[in-house]
Amino acid sequence: MYFDWTYAYFVIPAILVALLAQIKVQTTYSKYSKIKNSKGITGAEAARRVLDANGLNHIKIERIPGELTDHYDPKADVVRLSDGVYDSASTAAVGVACHEAGHAVQHDTDYAPAKIRMAIIPVTRIGSMASAILLPAGIIIAALGFYGAIYLAYIGILGYVVIALFQLVTLPAEFNASSRAMAVIDRTGMLTTEEQKGARRVLSAAALTYVAALFVTLMTILRFLFIVSRFNNRRR
Repeated sequence: MYFDWTYAYFVIPAILVALLAQIKVQTTYSKYSKIKNSKGITGAEAARRVLDANGLNHIKIERIPGELTDHYDPKADVVRLSDGVYDSASTAAVGVACHEAGHAVQHDTDYAPAKIRMAIIPVTRIGSMASAILLPAGIIIAALGFYGAIYLAYIGILGYVVIALFQLVTLPAEFNASSRAMAVIDRTGMLTTEEQKGARRVLSAAALTYVAALFVTLMTILRFLFIVSRFNNRRR
């Protein structure tokens, strides 16, 4: 039975980090979703306040099924809030809702990282498909004796690089949306100082999942570079 030690060395540690980040966000969200804010403000109401305060009265707020499925859709001009956020008056719900409304404000103010992120989404999809096809094809064809095909594998690795760039530019957009959310929460007094700590912890935990996802992609790139380079050196 073949054991791929490169996967164990490069990818498994990164996956464990991503798993810990996911557990962190789930446990933190679960904790603060049970703590009601003193003013009884729901997630939908909090998001509406952020949007209206920034002149975005035209942006709708809709309910979406699932847990932590909250997002802003710039094409439809809609902030979609999950079942556990939309009509919940928890500190977690207010934090998450204001965060998603923060993305809408970013879009309206042409926040650079958010614009770049939207612009490279099509390239990221192409890169993802290219890497899935060219990486294995390049190695297999080169193994059959067509050594020049190994460069197809290197092009496939570039697909992962594009994904990493997308994840990298996502980080400032996510951190900035959280920063905007907490600033509005503090300025408008939606949450008390103690309640703000809970909302901030939820958003910080969520941000870690984006960092972990980037780490997984970077380690995947290193793994494939190692595999392809070693294969290329052996045939010389």
